[in-house]
Amino acid sequence: MMNKYIAILITFLSIQRLGIAASFAQDLTVSTLFCDHMVLQRGTPVPVWGKARPSEGVTVTFAGQRKSTTADKNGKWELALDPLSASKEGGEMTITGSTEVVISDVVVGEVWICSGQSNMQFGVSQVPEVRGLVPFAKDIRSFEVKRTVALEEQDNVSGKWERTHPSSAVAFSFAYFLNDLGDVPVGIIHASWGSSSIEAWMPRDMTKDLPHFKTIMDEFDRDTARTARIQQILAAPDGWTGKEDVFLRRQPNILYNAMMHPLAPFACRGLLWYQGERNTRYMSGMPEVNSSNWFHRVAGIKEYGGILGQWIKRYRKEWDKEDMHFMIVMLPGYGKGTDGEVDPEKPTEPSWAWMRESQMEALALPGTSVINTIDLGELSDVHPTDKLPIGQRGALLAANHTLQLDVLAAGPIMNDVEIQKGRIVVHFDNAEGLKTVDGRAPAGFWITDDTGNWVRAESKIDGESVILSSPKITNPHYVRYAFAGKPKVNLVNANELPAYPFRTDREEE
Repeated sequence: MMNKYIAILITFLSIQRLGIAASFAQDLTVSTLFCDHMVLQRGTPVPVWGKARPSEGVTVTFAGQRKSTTADKNGKWELALDPLSASKEGGEMTITGSTEVVISDVVVGEVWICSGQSNMQFGVSQVPEVRGLVPFAKDIRSFEVKRTVALEEQDNVSGKWERTHPSSAVAFSFAYFLNDLGDVPVGIIHASWGSSSIEAWMPRDMTKDLPHFKTIMDEFDRDTARTARIQQILAAPDGWTGKEDVFLRRQPNILYNAMMHPLAPFACRGLLWYQGERNTRYMSGMPEVNSSNWFHRVAGIKEYGGILGQWIKRYRKEWDKEDMHFMIVMLPGYGKGTDGEVDPEKPTEPSWAWMRESQMEALALPGTSVINTIDLGELSDVHPTDKLPIGQRGALLAANHTLQLDVLAAGPIMNDVEIQKGRIVVHFDNAEGLKTVDGRAPAGFWITDDTGNWVRAESKIDGESVILSSPKITNPHYVRYAFAGKPKVNLVNANELPAYPFRTDREEE
């Protein structure tokens, strides 16, 4: 009888050991970004990472390469493949350790992250011109990051690579024209959420460099009712309501934790950023707000440019990639400002013109570009449908800056202003074939003298320059071009790309 019990015990322990061994055998994992149909970035080291048993050896095999590493004491592992050549033909990646993970149909091309708020989220189905491209799209794949939040930085995102276009109209049109120009597969990682501020996409450690963000996060940490509500919403078995969705996406930091942090250091060419509307509530500063509009506790317009620059540098650090390109979508024309309705053409109104100026500050950093949208937008609609030109212009900039294609990719941009007797001469770069789209004199120019009394300028094109004057201003000193909520503009270069807005009186502030 005793032998029978001993036999049963031995059998039970054996089963347990097998179960334990089986559970350990399943420990090897790879980041959720690595799955069937993915696109890897060409021409740069490609990090691959995941988890395994502590000290477990891990080997990654792909495209003739075989790289190995050992998991650390916490089970984390990471290695990098050598730079890859573009490939439209899907290959197989194998990751081996105590078990094996096989990822199929992997291509190599250009990978971009597309992020921001509602105008990036704006769908393909809502824009007929972009929807019309769908039947002609090829070699475009996408990873849609699930919209959610987390109070702590996460290791993985929810989503999968699919052999289809991204849901975003801007992201898809960008991918479509980039594929056409570069003739390589394009992979889009789409991570956007409507009405989110730039603060929503900031890692917590940026509180060390940005006092306003430290204030925001200190308030967030003290508000235990808010964090409890966030946890309650996330735990709800049936998802959340529309009202709760708005509540979540207007929080600071926690979108970054769940939707952006897990993407690093996935190899990519750059990040296309369409955001800023949420930060146009104030011209400057971060005024006190009440319980009904707490979500406007964000930086103002004039501070946005400096914050954007810090944000770009911090993301490059996260990806450990100094040449990671950042492409900023300029806010388009709009007839409202910080105080509601504004004169859409007047250059002194508290309009989105000032936010565009802040966005242009990104150009002070290397490896950046700004998509000019000054001729786009709707007077009374914050969600305009003219998204296709944004994708076209972004693809041209990407082709020029990151693919080194010799194309005229940007519109005329002010290089120098020459003050002459009774007139101002504005000299432009990117001004080959400078002209107006309607054959009329260039519109959108205003000039003033020391009085600050701005008047519309009489203008004419002279080669790659524009000459400005007015019988109302004897000695003009300053010029503002397209510096208004929704200015009427017509100045373009040979590629029909619009001139960038600017003002020359900034140094006098």
